[in-house]
Amino acid sequence: MTVGAQLSVTDLRRAARHPVDFPVIAEHHQRGDLKLHIANISAHGFMVDGAEGIERGDRVIIRLPEIGRIEAYVIWTRDDRAGFQFERIIRLDDFMRIIEALQPNPRLRRAR
Repeated sequence: MTVGAQLSVTDLRRAARHPVDFPVIAEHHQRGDLKLHIANISAHGFMVDGAEGIERGDRVIIRLPEIGRIEAYVIWTRDDRAGFQFERIIRLDDFMRIIEALQPNPRLRRAR
């Protein structure tokens, strides 16, 4: 039996990433609840800082505004940062609402 996710991912790092400042409690299958800090997000995934003990292939479930619970897999780790890929791509309209809810700088928010 294989442990962790079997990841075969094309490089999506060119996807537009939006800086955010969003603390989450992630549900980890083996380690229970983990406090993570999302530093940037895209429709494909997100990056956290302060991710000590997270390893490539780990799976977590987080709760985001507008879409609720979503699963993500660790694609890379470096120092205390980790990059996660969502289990599914977030639809553009949902993603724009997430950004509006998470954007730390109101001047960068889209005008209504």
